[in-house]
Amino acid sequence: MRDLVQNILDLAELKRVDYADIRVVYRRTEEIGVKNGNVDAFTYDEDSGFGIRVLYGGAWGFASGSRARKTEMEAVFTKALKIAKASQKARWQRVVFSPAPPRVDQYGTPFSIDPFDVPAERKLDLLMSSDAIIRRNSKVRISEAFMGSYKTEKIFASTEGSYIEQEIVECGAGITATAIDGGEVQVRSYPNSFRGNFATKGYEWIEALAIENHAERIAEEAVRLLSAKPCPSKVTTLILDGSQLALQIHESIGHPIELDRVLGTEASYAGTSFIRPEMVGSFRYGSEIVNVVADATYPGGLGTFGYDDEGIEAQRVPIISEGILVNLLTSRETAHVLGRESNGTMRADGWNRIPLIRMTNINLKPGEWTLEDMVSDTEEGLFLTTNRSWSIDDKRINFQFGTEIGWEIKNGKLGEMVKNPTYTGITPQFWNSCDAIANQDHWKMWGTPNCGKGEPGQIAHVGHGASPARFRNVQVGVMKRNA
Repeated sequence: MRDLVQNILDLAELKRVDYADIRVVYRRTEEIGVKNGNVDAFTYDEDSGFGIRVLYGGAWGFASGSRARKTEMEAVFTKALKIAKASQKARWQRVVFSPAPPRVDQYGTPFSIDPFDVPAERKLDLLMSSDAIIRRNSKVRISEAFMGSYKTEKIFASTEGSYIEQEIVECGAGITATAIDGGEVQVRSYPNSFRGNFATKGYEWIEALAIENHAERIAEEAVRLLSAKPCPSKVTTLILDGSQLALQIHESIGHPIELDRVLGTEASYAGTSFIRPEMVGSFRYGSEIVNVVADATYPGGLGTFGYDDEGIEAQRVPIISEGILVNLLTSRETAHVLGRESNGTMRADGWNRIPLIRMTNINLKPGEWTLEDMVSDTEEGLFLTTNRSWSIDDKRINFQFGTEIGWEIKNGKLGEMVKNPTYTGITPQFWNSCDAIANQDHWKMWGTPNCGKGEPGQIAHVGHGASPARFRNVQVGVMKRNA
């Protein structure tokens, strides 16, 4: 493969392009779903190919192919160069592509048990037994269990002299119970909604989730929600658990800080941003206790890797420091707008997609509180957990979220369960209302395997570390309810 790749780079040099790179990608995917005691889905896919980017005359060209053969790779390079030359005639400004030192390296996410070495029967037994425990509760109408395993092998090489090999292993699992009574439907999930929690770890991660041990509880909570009191509609204090806060971070911090959205060059999937480049260094995004980092180096994070798809090494960079916006997610093409170098966030969803700025692990640093002290310090409010729905505008500023379950807080104690809890807010106001964050003992990394962006669409795997946090003067109960 190295000879094939070098042949393309030599060809690029002969054609006197400004820059070229090639990515060769081989990906394996296995997903197993169980529903109501039956195997609902069992898929295994292998996918391979290569993509070539060419920068010529200050404009990009990209093309891809599915067979890593000399003749096809040369044909794909020729096509990418042709596209670049055509783009040069239509470009409105010249691409500024910052230089980077060449890297020759190998990287692999550490794991103990390769999920693809675990027999399918063992995986199915775990899912079926978890599903069966949920179905013991006669009022649960739909029981589901899911497991996914992913392995991506990538080679990146560039005309600058980089040659990087990476192997990224990811997996995760989750269970869901749906209780139905007449027109009332309530759902509980573990360890998180939307299929569970995922990490760049091996099958040992799935074992540690212990989904069987939580099956009975989530079934009982789904049933209890059917008769729970509705979420009140009022302005109150809100405590969000780590899983819901992870999605809050994702939607109201992660996406708005992507510099391509800020510059208006990416607008798909509810995407531009309320942020402007000149706000970096001065804009108060949140209260003084809000500290956010983009950390592609965190062990096990779903946004963890060795190098991005421009050959930039993974980094840990501050984004919000003591509430002030201090950085954005950048690429080699956009970082010059801030007078900086790329912080390594360019990733593509496979060999046939061009890299985009994507979140890594966007983490809220822990505070000093215990969750128990946070609750006891709250006179009145709500504690909400596990996302059920979300909506946010294309500037990433006005949002509404719903969670699966909540509890009232009265006189410093958790009280009655509430169903259909929702809350709404404006991004800077919401983060400035944060007055307490739980400590490291409560901090946890959450994996989001379904982050959409781009046109044509790309799905990225990203992570968010968070511990529960408290927000004051939040509007809750905005969802319409039947009388």
